[in-house]
Amino acid sequence: QVQLVESGGGLVQAGGSLRLSCAASGSIFRIAVMGWYRQAPGKQRELVARITSGGGTNYGDSVKGRFTISRDNAKNTVYLQMNSLKPEDTAVYYCNMDAGPWRPDYWGQGTQVTVSS
Repeated sequence: QVQLVESGGGLVQAGGSLRLSCAASGSIFRIAVMGWYRQAPGKQRELVARITSGGGTNYGDSVKGRFTISRDNAKNTVYLQMNSLKPEDTAVYYCNMDAGPWRPDYWGQGTQVTVSS
């Protein structure tokens, strides 16, 4: 059973930075695509960023150039560095593990990010 534990959320002023971390249990982290998603009140969950096992990345259009996803396979941890934060980045951020079509997706419990104007 995989568990994902997010940390690093909080309250920050517009223009500030935060770094989210997601620590994964189990042995499949290194083969999984890891992602960050977010959900604001009244909105659908949306992709923020994903990183493949080989380090390839893709980003949601609204965060390109401001957010950076990275992973440390030795620590079973994926990170999301968020810079130049805007009030519209306010949401609950969720960590996701996609270990392929033969395994279920796993989700963390979410961490709140609030950006004040």
